[in-house]
Amino acid sequence: MGGTMTAESVEHRRRHWPVPPVDGYTVDDLFTLPDLPPHTELIDGSLVFVSPQRDFHTIAIDLLVNGLRRTSPPYLKIRREMTVVLDRHNGPEPDICVLRADAVKSRRQTRFEAADVLLAVEVVSPDSEARDRGTKPHKYAAAGIPHFWLVEMAGETDHPAVQVYERGQATGTYSLTGIHHEHVKLTAPYDIDIDLTAIDEF
Repeated sequence: MGGTMTAESVEHRRRHWPVPPVDGYTVDDLFTLPDLPPHTELIDGSLVFVSPQRDFHTIAIDLLVNGLRRTSPPYLKIRREMTVVLDRHNGPEPDICVLRADAVKSRRQTRFEAADVLLAVEVVSPDSEARDRGTKPHKYAAAGIPHFWLVEMAGETDHPAVQVYERGQATGTYSLTGIHHEHVKLTAPYDIDIDLTAIDEF
């Protein structure tokens, strides 16, 4: 019985991921390759697949999206887990982005341009820690996104800690402007007021 293979398992073994082009995938490939898993990202021409997420990841995104929307002005929109096109070979998917409202053209839209994004937020996951801390913020800054947040699970209560970064005009890189453990109260990119301890209500 241990050597018996079902039709489903045979089909699974026959399934092959496409071989990448010599110069890597492009953003167009990201949206046209068939059967890619949900939330696939494109980083430096390589496809990155998302692993199952912790409960913290989901509820931290919910908390921040709710908080950002609560005070957002009408000329801005908040979106979660949408591809942001940085260049031909990079289409990451920030956990949250704040963007210009006029960038939202259709309910069928699948991507936004970096030039329309004011804030990108990444909630750190064990499998994506190196990308969230290094690769993505470097690329977001290089693409001109002015604000970046890195969110981690911290402390004995597993509450979110939000590291806030701002892009320097002269350097083109991010500088840390503050770390928020219980409350995020900021004036940029707009007036933001989020109680991080409210995660216990989710």
